[in-house]
Amino acid sequence: MFLTALIASSTLLSPPSQSSCPMQKMAETLAGARTSAPNDIVAVAAGAGDFGTLIAAAKAAGLVGVLQSDGPLTVFAPTDAAFAKLPKGTVETLLKPENKQALVEILTYHVVPGKLEAADVLKRKTLDTANGERAKIAMKNGKPTIAGANIVATDVEASNGVIHVIDAVMIPEQRDVVDVAVANGSFKTLAAALGAADLVATLKGKGPFTVLAPTDAAFAKLPAGTVETLLLPENKGKLKEILLAHVVPGRVYSDQVVKLKMAPTVGGFKAPIVVKDGKVMVDGATVVAADIEAKNGVIHVIDTVIIPD
Repeated sequence: MFLTALIASSTLLSPPSQSSCPMQKMAETLAGARTSAPNDIVAVAAGAGDFGTLIAAAKAAGLVGVLQSDGPLTVFAPTDAAFAKLPKGTVETLLKPENKQALVEILTYHVVPGKLEAADVLKRKTLDTANGERAKIAMKNGKPTIAGANIVATDVEASNGVIHVIDAVMIPEQRDVVDVAVANGSFKTLAAALGAADLVATLKGKGPFTVLAPTDAAFAKLPAGTVETLLLPENKGKLKEILLAHVVPGRVYSDQVVKLKMAPTVGGFKAPIVVKDGKVMVDGATVVAADIEAKNGVIHVIDTVIIPD
């Protein structure tokens, strides 16, 4: 896996050059890479001469061995100019040893397992990255984009995959499921309940989790006094049971949910799933918003609190 890959030979890992190649020169170099016998992804990027920062970052993150592995891999490679667009000092900070994990999360967001040529990419709405999160594919002003970055060159062949060049660094969601929910502002009751049940630390953990998040309005639909009673210390066990019925292990996106007949929650409750009139219902709760990304999972918003039998 990515975190255990060995760092390969340092001959390809010189610090990024202070000069950047003009786009035309890079295009010519990449065109040459297409017609010559392909090397691995790292060698191709190094030969292009405009990915010094990316290679240095891969070294700092311990991912060079992965990018030189058999793969196949699809890499969306930001140029040196793309890294230069980041706020001043960002790259230097990320390259520090203490920030290795954050760097790994960012770089693996640029890697998709398998080999996807441009035609394959454009057929998708999202791509499942090695980071775990999905990156959205869209057309903007007639140009293909991934996670908001323009794809400026495609189908650069390598012996272990393919490279597509992008003009911006893609930044994955850095907040966990709890922080994403709190920032939304519509989950105050859920946040209070998680605190009362001592589940905040759990949902801030590595995961990944799929959280079926009831809104404040969903909790308000419960009989009067129910929430207040559940928040009492003596009802902690019952509250925890209810909340765990809203958590499914792993990342399960909406296109996967509709193919399921039930959701096996971490609390042991198997919530039935029904798709009717274009709406997805989990144990009678309607999913009103889906696929909200978090660092350690994905959130689907529901309009009713699930009460396990």
